[in-house]
Amino acid sequence: MNNGKICISISAETSAELLKKFERAEATADVVELRFDGMRAAEVRLVFAALKPTKPVLFTYRPRSQGGNAPDAAVDRVGFWMSLFSECEVEKELMWLDNEIDLGTSLKWSGGHTSIRSFHDFSGVPDNLDAIYRDLEQLGNILKIAAAVENATHAIPLWKLLEYTDENHDIIPIAMGEAGKWTRALSLAHGAFMTYASLESSSETAPGQISADDLINVFRVKELDRDTEAYGLIAGDTGYSVSPWMHNAAFKEREMNCVFVPFQTNDLDEFMRRMVMPETREVELNLRGFSVTNPHKKEIIRYLDRLDETAKKIGAVNTVKIENGKLLGYNTDAHGFITPLKKVLNTLKGKRVAIAGAGGAARACTYALKQEGADVTIYARKQRNAIAFAEEFDVKYGNATNSFRPGTVDILVNTTPLGTKGENENAAIVSGNQLSGIKLIYDLVYNPLETHLLFEARRAGIQAIGGLEMLVAQGAKQFEIWTGQPAPIQKMAAAVKKKLK
Repeated sequence: MNNGKICISISAETSAELLKKFERAEATADVVELRFDGMRAAEVRLVFAALKPTKPVLFTYRPRSQGGNAPDAAVDRVGFWMSLFSECEVEKELMWLDNEIDLGTSLKWSGGHTSIRSFHDFSGVPDNLDAIYRDLEQLGNILKIAAAVENATHAIPLWKLLEYTDENHDIIPIAMGEAGKWTRALSLAHGAFMTYASLESSSETAPGQISADDLINVFRVKELDRDTEAYGLIAGDTGYSVSPWMHNAAFKEREMNCVFVPFQTNDLDEFMRRMVMPETREVELNLRGFSVTNPHKKEIIRYLDRLDETAKKIGAVNTVKIENGKLLGYNTDAHGFITPLKKVLNTLKGKRVAIAGAGGAARACTYALKQEGADVTIYARKQRNAIAFAEEFDVKYGNATNSFRPGTVDILVNTTPLGTKGENENAAIVSGNQLSGIKLIYDLVYNPLETHLLFEARRAGIQAIGGLEMLVAQGAKQFEIWTGQPAPIQKMAAAVKKKLK
């Protein structure tokens, strides 16, 4: 447990909408932030007239230069506050004000209210972060510094501000964006005064905000402490992943003091050097292991002390366990892939399997299928990749331009991103006339739950397996590797389905 607070940040264009959101937020939050920079002054007055809080309310009027919609000129913002707060009847002990760094000491109120002095930079983490902190330190005792980051390691200077926490100053360091989510999930456990949340996943007031429900019930941020064992996902893009929901559901079910968070990075070397390797890491997060996905499954191997036999043969790692300072690599994709398939088919021996893609997932699938005696053919967008892959695994390769001939394939496996939620959602690796003769289609994409390929398969009466089953099976194996305990598979699957729906 920790003493940190969750602040739900809300905004609206009208007083009626804001007050409705406030009622919902106050039921959950420790503090509710009302963003006034998107409202007309007349609407703000209506809020003040109706507001009867029972918890602290943080009033914010953020300028455009710091990510809001209010005027940049300090004199305009001071005038806004002076004209409105003369009418505010909120009790002083419940009145919290967010005053940006550029306001200096120009706003002076009679005692009783709480003031947060803040700085925001949406262009990145400034080089003079310590100087900014020292300036804020002269202005108040609750200091908030937020900056945008593109890689998890970029958040390290912000994280290190927690070292300045003392009896006179509380710190709120926030790394904005997907790559900064680890700071939002872990900061309370490491002494941050407060973390910010959105009312729901579609109403963020800043990049990378996590919904209050997820912070409380998925990441369990108020239950964490410095002894919490941290696990995570290393990926070039963690935004699409549901692994945090899956693994945190398992930790919660087993009542373990563990948490799983995303670590988005395109620079694996920097991440491993600055956040993982014992001799060079700059932060102590009690990191005990992580999942690895695109584009790092092969590159991660050179940082590991030992690989299990499956990972060696596949040449890709999706699971790392940190034990006694050593990094141990595993591949659970093969297990995750073959487990649902063997539940459907009694035998795979001699089955003609076409695999689309030649990446890390395809390597695991090919390895598992060969172990079962299947006849595998690889199809890749670049023919040279298919040829090199086929030679390495001693399988056949097909012509990507013409794809495969109808009637020559029993099982079709999609390991490519085609069909994933987003710009490729309506794409598929094959068209309807190429499904002839196929007995089963296995699409490793799990978001959405029913891809375009699965839809076409079911419409054609072809048996189909979706990526959710593989995701949960490989995740359960990861959980067992990390914890030594049996995985609560049903809870993990239910958590993923709930998130995706």
